[in-house]
Amino acid sequence: MSVKPISARSTRWLKTVHIVLAGLWLGGATGLVAMNLGLDATSGGQLFGQDLAMKLIDDFVVIPAAIGTLITGLLYSIFTKWGFFKHTWVIVKWAITLIAIIMGTFFLGPWLNSLPPISSAQGLEAFADPIYQQNRTLNLWFACLQVATLLTATWLSVFKPWAKGKGRRVGDAS
Repeated sequence: MSVKPISARSTRWLKTVHIVLAGLWLGGATGLVAMNLGLDATSGGQLFGQDLAMKLIDDFVVIPAAIGTLITGLLYSIFTKWGFFKHTWVIVKWAITLIAIIMGTFFLGPWLNSLPPISSAQGLEAFADPIYQQNRTLNLWFACLQVATLLTATWLSVFKPWAKGKGRRVGDAS
C-alpha cells in the first residue's frame, strides 16, 4: 500500500510542530534535571513545592511533548520521503524515541510521582527516607540519561549520519 505524500507546505508545518514538541520535551527534561540538582530546600514546604513543581512540569510539559513528538514523528515517517526504514539515522532516532518514552513511562514518571506525597507528609525528614532518597537519585541519573539520548536524537536530525544518497541537503532536519 502506497501512501500519498503531503504537500511541501504541510511538510513544513509538520516539521515545525515536531521540532517545537521535541524542543519542549528536551527543555522540560533538562529543566527537571536542573531542578533536581539545584535542590536547596530549607523547609518542608519548599521541598514539597519543588517536588510538586517537577511533577507538574512532567505531567503538563514533558509527557504531552513526548507523545506529540512520537505522533508527529509517525506522521512524518508515513507522509514524507524519510519513511521508517530507509535511513539508519531514522531507525536509530525511532529507537531513541521509543526507549525514552518507555523509560519515562515505567521508571522516571513513577519515581518522580512518588516524591511529592513523601515530602508533603515528612517535610525535610524525607531526605532521611530511603524510598525518597532512592527514587530521587534514580530519577536524577535516569533523567540525565534521557536528556543525553534526546540530545543524540537532535544531533541525528541535524547531521543525518549514515544517510543514503547524494541528494541530502544540510538544512533537511526532521
